[in-house]
Amino acid sequence: MATAIGCYYLKASNRGGIPKWRSPRAAVIPHFHLPMRSYEVKNRTNVDDIKSLRLITAIKTPYLPDGRFDLEAYDALMNVQINDGVEGVIVGGTTGEGQLMSWDEHIMLIGHTVNCYGGSIKVIGNTGSNSTREAIHATEQGFAVGMHAALHINPYYGKTSLDGLISHFESVLPMGPTIVYNVPSRTGQDIPPSVTAKIAKSPNLAGVKECVGNDRVEQYTSSGVVVWSGNDDQCHDSRWDHGATGVISVTSNLVPGLMRELMFGGKNSSLNAKLIPLMEWLFMEPNPIGLNTALAQLGVVRPVFRLPYVPLSLAKRVEFVNIVNTIGRDNFVGKKDVQVLDNDDFILIDRY
Repeated sequence: MATAIGCYYLKASNRGGIPKWRSPRAAVIPHFHLPMRSYEVKNRTNVDDIKSLRLITAIKTPYLPDGRFDLEAYDALMNVQINDGVEGVIVGGTTGEGQLMSWDEHIMLIGHTVNCYGGSIKVIGNTGSNSTREAIHATEQGFAVGMHAALHINPYYGKTSLDGLISHFESVLPMGPTIVYNVPSRTGQDIPPSVTAKIAKSPNLAGVKECVGNDRVEQYTSSGVVVWSGNDDQCHDSRWDHGATGVISVTSNLVPGLMRELMFGGKNSSLNAKLIPLMEWLFMEPNPIGLNTALAQLGVVRPVFRLPYVPLSLAKRVEFVNIVNTIGRDNFVGKKDVQVLDNDDFILIDRY
């Protein structure tokens, strides 16, 4: 008789009924995993549709007092982004605190965004990971729930070789339109142009979110690689002087209309200079600390922080009020008066 154990089969021999092991067929077939993809997804997007986006917001994830997602506040933020002309959002990126989410939360938020707004704005899910296995699994799930494109970081902390970077990206590129994110200050490793040149052979590479600087931006754009600036304070010059397609922005959470003007309205040094103090304020501490503080002061999200993030100091909050008044409150999201807020107004969550 034969007994099935998972995909292994044991067959009794003629001597004493001792089972004989048979190798599972899958074990001797290389690369037996087929991509989990569907061509029937209603929001399936051509990679050229992603390449054309000028203004993409790395959207903030708001929280309820117990640390769960505040979807009402999130929806209000999304509606403002759409109404003010933002063309795409990164869901669950660094700004959206994907690093503090479970994968269940992460995929749920991508699905919610697609379901509610996928017809009005491009939804780019941050499904990258320093584990290739996790990146593959999350990206399969993200495309299955309808995201238009994926954002992928290079493996951080447990860094790999340049050949390893190529293998990592080649494992996820076949699934759909992909933006590769290069931010060495966070990952500890640059993605050099030699790696980008190799993965650019994939038809699914939409482009690169580049944080190294405008010399790198121009190196790519002169060779035909689409680039979005990942540095808000450099994005005006990236767009108009160095050939960048646009920006993936944190600042556009706060002033989406002005950021659209900066990306669509032609070279505008005076507007750029007007926004630079806000951009510098936002990044005086690691992102998203400044953004979380600002949105709470504007009254558009609850002052709830998932640790390890904590709000900016009282002095910095006073500075933000002055920046808002200088730029003009009407240019910012929300309708409430900007407030300084007391330290006791903030809720810091360590378990959620």
